[in-house]
Amino acid sequence: MASDLEQLCSYVNEKIDNIKKILSIRNLGDFKAVEHLREHIPSYLPQVTAAESLVNRADPDPTEPVSAEEPVPAKKPPKEQRVIKEMQFVTTDEFSGVPAYMKSRLTYCQINDVIKEINKAVVSKYKIMHQPKASMTSVKRNHYQRFINEETKDTKGRYFFVEADLKDFTNLKTDKRLYAILNILRHCQRLSEVRGGGLTRYVLT
Repeated sequence: MASDLEQLCSYVNEKIDNIKKILSIRNLGDFKAVEHLREHIPSYLPQVTAAESLVNRADPDPTEPVSAEEPVPAKKPPKEQRVIKEMQFVTTDEFSGVPAYMKSRLTYCQINDVIKEINKAVVSKYKIMHQPKASMTSVKRNHYQRFINEETKDTKGRYFFVEADLKDFTNLKTDKRLYAILNILRHCQRLSEVRGGGLTRYVLT
């Protein structure tokens, strides 16, 4: 009986040893296989660092609000401003071509100074003309009504001024000297005259 028990224990121990050997061999094989793979990673595979893998694996926190960029509203294109025509200055060559009886004692600079004032009057006038009526003061409304009344079929769509515009928007005096300069400007083709209703309209050309 005792011998049978000893034989059984011996058999069991032998089996256990065999199982341990099998397991150790298998684990060693797996370890070697893993080592082989690690040492022979193909170069074309992307290299992932530990930090990157942690970031990629991390689940987003459901309590954390997701920031979404709000679309930037498209800016409205700026309102196209109307360009008000201005008179070009007289050149020295043009002034030299003006007949002596027209020039008298007038100088080149004096003529261009008057052109500067005329442009000031024209710009002031047509700014009012292009302004919405709702935003006009009573003074500007009166000016606007006068401008409309002075329009004719010959001045429609053209820029012009009258003596009253020079008085309202400049410091020019309507004297013989001014009329002489206006005559020179007509000779230099800077303006033309449209008469009618007892009014002379100086149209910019």
